[in-house]
Amino acid sequence: MNSFSVADFNAGLDLATPEIFLALMACGILLLDLLLNDAQRHWTGLLAVAALLATAVLSAAQAVSGRVVALGGLFELDRMAQALKVVTLLTVAMVFVYSTDYLRRRAILKGEYFVLGLFAALGGMVLISAGSLITLYLGLELMSLCLYAMVAFDRESGIAAESAIKYFVLGSMASGTLLYGMSILYGVTGSLELAAIANAVHGGFGDNIGLLFGIAFLIVGIGFKLGAVPFHMWIPDVYEGSPTCVTVFIGTASKLAAFALAMRLLPEALAGSQPDWSQMLVVLSVLSIAIGNVVAVAQTNLKRMLAYSTISHVGYILLGILAGTSQGYQAAMFYMVSYVIVAAGAFGMILLLARQGFEADKLVDFKGLNARSPWFAGMMAILMFSLAGLPPFVGFWAKLGVIQAVLNVSYTWLAVVAVLFSVVGAFYYLRIVKLMYFDDPSDATVIGGSVLMRAVLSANALLAFVLGVAPAALIAICQRALP
Repeated sequence: MNSFSVADFNAGLDLATPEIFLALMACGILLLDLLLNDAQRHWTGLLAVAALLATAVLSAAQAVSGRVVALGGLFELDRMAQALKVVTLLTVAMVFVYSTDYLRRRAILKGEYFVLGLFAALGGMVLISAGSLITLYLGLELMSLCLYAMVAFDRESGIAAESAIKYFVLGSMASGTLLYGMSILYGVTGSLELAAIANAVHGGFGDNIGLLFGIAFLIVGIGFKLGAVPFHMWIPDVYEGSPTCVTVFIGTASKLAAFALAMRLLPEALAGSQPDWSQMLVVLSVLSIAIGNVVAVAQTNLKRMLAYSTISHVGYILLGILAGTSQGYQAAMFYMVSYVIVAAGAFGMILLLARQGFEADKLVDFKGLNARSPWFAGMMAILMFSLAGLPPFVGFWAKLGVIQAVLNVSYTWLAVVAVLFSVVGAFYYLRIVKLMYFDDPSDATVIGGSVLMRAVLSANALLAFVLGVAPAALIAICQRALP
């Protein structure tokens, strides 16, 4: 770590203004929530959304021309960090909007959900801007500990408690494995700073056997946080057992942080060992694409189906990273951002249809949705078409980008595998469209949801279409973030 400097410390505080603001707002909202009764609890959610939007504005307003390291090497800010922070904050704000009605209908509208979500978002921001293994791990654990508590948020649900324990135990093991890999990395290179580690690896440590062991442990930790096979066993159970408002958080915002973890450790710190970790990622990618798509076909629970869908999409994202090129990294980031947008909308549809005593998490619950609400049937169809990777939706460009990246590094067989299993994936997504448009409704209840939720959900789904028709803006952001 660099020697302490007052000027560097003050400059670092300026760069970390969004994180500091969000931390203060989270603490303030926590204290304010103590003064509110249950009838006033919606104010906690509104303030949390306002805090996230204000933090997103602060992050977007920062002038970032290149990579800046501060606070003794603990903190770094670059265009990738800025873009991922803004997307993370907007995603969490969207999740809070979707969740408020769901929590109120189940009489579990508590301030703890929003406060834990704010601190989880803060942990994600710290991780995204980590310049050292220390801040990388601290950010990851701050986010993870909040997520463990959020899964068990509904104290009356035994399934949620079981899922939380499973998530905590497996997550702790993965964190320990990741930490062990970091300790080996420190022992080999003699530094905790990502930039210094990168220089050491380029300087001749690339073939060090200790470094290879460290990379193997790091891959295990990254694989768990992303949900890649064979470290995926927690995803289906946690997705199904958690309250849906927590499932959407885990399936979106936490994936952005896990992507940042992979990018900081592999392309940034260990670029000199790219041939070694690329081979490891090939195995994870192929297994994730194959098992995720095949097992999803057999699911009757929509949350479990989306869980295996997540696993398959993680495999596609890893295709871009393992390519080891700027084009691959840009394609992986484009894929991650577009997937988060679409997944938030898909889980948001479950929240919209859910009501007291009815979770709307079965495939049959979407039967005849077109007869009940043609508009939201159309929105769900857009989301499913995008997840399937059909043109002209954003998912098509995401898949095309990572496939082109692996073709350009002569991984033709990987591209063939990706295309073949995309066809398998299309089956279970289009099955939902068939249920909505060609089956009779199994439920005639009027669809609820506040005006704000319905508007945000509609905008969310339409964004998946707009980004598919005109993807240039998002592509340009990814190209600037990862030149």
